Amino acid sequence: MNRYFPEGELDKRPADIAEAEEYMRSGTIAEAVCYLCTGEHDLMVDLGFMKGRIPRSEGAVGIDDGSTRDIALISRVNKPVAFRITGIDGDTAMLSRRLAQEECIRNYISGLRCGDIIDAKVTHMEQFGAFVDIGCGIPSLIPIDLISVSRISHPSDRFTVGQNIKAVVKTIDNGKITLSHKELLGTWQQNADRFGIGETVTGVVRSIESYGIFVELRPNLAGLAELKPDIPVGSKVSVYIKAIIPEKMKIKLIIVDTFTNDKKEKPSDVEYFITSGRLESWKYSTDSSDKIIRTDFCQLP
Repeated sequence: MNRYFPEGELDKRPADIAEAEEYMRSGTIAEAVCYLCTGEHDLMVDLGFMKGRIPRSEGAVGIDDGSTRDIALISRVNKPVAFRITGIDGDTAMLSRRLAQEECIRNYISGLRCGDIIDAKVTHMEQFGAFVDIGCGIPSLIPIDLISVSRISHPSDRFTVGQNIKAVVKTIDNGKITLSHKELLGTWQQNADRFGIGETVTGVVRSIESYGIFVELRPNLAGLAELKPDIPVGSKVSVYIKAIIPEKMKIKLIIVDTFTNDKKEKPSDVEYFITSGRLESWKYSTDSSDKIIRTDFCQLP
């Protein structure tokens, strides 16, 4: 069982000094909120009964050698941090986030293999992808093209910061793990089975091409509608399902109405078709289609 949760999910800390001393003896990983990053980039943590200090050098794996930048420490203010207690000096507990991360890497992350389905927590997003915490603040990236089959303009179209998600290990390169997400969201047929010809449903305009408008019905399923003026990308629309063609993996749509909303809506909750285990390969295509879309996961020796 995985004991190494993303930060914010452990919810475990000592209740008093006696328990803090026991945590120190046993090497137990705890978690509390960082309320201050000092000018020296030490992290100050609120334990409730006393304060805790994480010296800069103990703030994260890679801080000392420069492979982790100090922004990784600064950005922890007002957020939970994982740590091990290394000492008690008067009214201050001395803490190490680095030791918690090294234990997580040694006992959990180093044992991951390509295709493993894991828990993760979205920490921040860039145009090129979503960064997630896979345990004790250890970061990993889901590139934007691996978030879903349906193309999105930004990871915030699919995720929110702080969201707990599932992901699958895509590659491992010198200990650096890259994740994928789309394989857990269902095949073309699994998604298409949620719809029927003649239904009118809600969708989101994801791209506009010279030959039509792609409307996302589900994160791994989009259909094509005829061109219509004054419909921007990102618009919510109602569409009539004219045809579902499994052998061509196509859904033909007619846009019935559009809904404008200046305020960006929160992404819908993710529905997963696979939530645990390991994938050796995943096939998105239908059995009747000549076009093969699949993912093959590397396997470590």
